[in-house]
Amino acid sequence: MHYEGNIIRPPSEADSILLQVTVGCSRNKCTFCGTYRGERFKIKDDAVIMEDIAFAARYCLRQRRVFLCDGDALIIPQKRLKRILQEIRRQLPWVKRVGAYANAKGIGMKTLEELVALRAEGLGILYMGLETGDDVTLQRINKGANAQRMIEMGRKVKAAGIKLSVTVLLGIAGRERSAVHAEATGKVLSTMEPDYVGALSLMLIPGTPLYEDYVSGRFDLLSPLEILGELRALFAHTDLSRGLFHANHASNYLPIKARLPRDKAATLALIDQALEGAVPLKPEWLRAL
Repeated sequence: MHYEGNIIRPPSEADSILLQVTVGCSRNKCTFCGTYRGERFKIKDDAVIMEDIAFAARYCLRQRRVFLCDGDALIIPQKRLKRILQEIRRQLPWVKRVGAYANAKGIGMKTLEELVALRAEGLGILYMGLETGDDVTLQRINKGANAQRMIEMGRKVKAAGIKLSVTVLLGIAGRERSAVHAEATGKVLSTMEPDYVGALSLMLIPGTPLYEDYVSGRFDLLSPLEILGELRALFAHTDLSRGLFHANHASNYLPIKARLPRDKAATLALIDQALEGAVPLKPEWLRAL
């Protein structure tokens, strides 16, 4: 496989074939993210991508999923992306699902009909970073879209028959807007109705604008209990007719996995026990990105 730069993937794609089709992120401006700092975004040459698919056809016979790296593979022009998906289907017939990251810009560049066509070629899930439903915080972190736009793009993915996994970021609003962030994010998730929600806890990365804000005193980092309280408020305001809510990422202090709406009351009770000290939190040294 030909890999360039930092390769990241969602936790649920740990056993997937990682096929890098782009390098970096086309936006690369979010204040909290240092993954692609200094990397120039590009779409990889088709010849290299096809060579990697052929490699996977020989050596990745046990994996049943493919994940298209890097930050926003959906931004690839439709004809080229369809060709990649078709080649995956042809050379890796045992693969059951292809996934990719997607941002509001990339989703917006595809018509609903184009997304449906990609679904027909095997694109089964898209992972979108919402981070927050609070417009003030979205602007501060330079996300590039407001909450309404995020909702529209998420529902567009769902309308195309593609599974939607949405990531939210605990602590991203700081102490000042923590309560607003929690409530607004829960409401956006309730309107968007993703199939999966993944809640991560903010970990500051040296060299990012948000880290510099923290060092200079312009941003307050929440304590573990404040993060947990924010998680409770966000979860309490999230009402999905059907979906999985995960907060079991390595960055989180309290792992939870809830099927909504069935597990809502029990999960809130678990968080309350942790807030009262009856359930231990993950120590800081065990947290990771």
